[in-house]
Amino acid sequence: MHVHVYCERGEAKFWLEPRIELAQNYGIPARDLRVVKDLIEDHVNEISKAWKKHFGS
Repeated sequence: MHVHVYCERGEAKFWLEPRIELAQNYGIPARDLRVVKDLIEDHVNEISKAWKKHFGS
């Protein structure tokens, strides 16, 4: 399970399982990636639920 993040400076992909970690980054500064990771950690249950609802897993 993963999530894509887009912003004006680039995009990134984070794995949600087995733990939250950066998979790929295309242009997002490290400082912003830390903020994004913190947000994902804060909302991982909501993100996972929405992912499973959308993809049927």
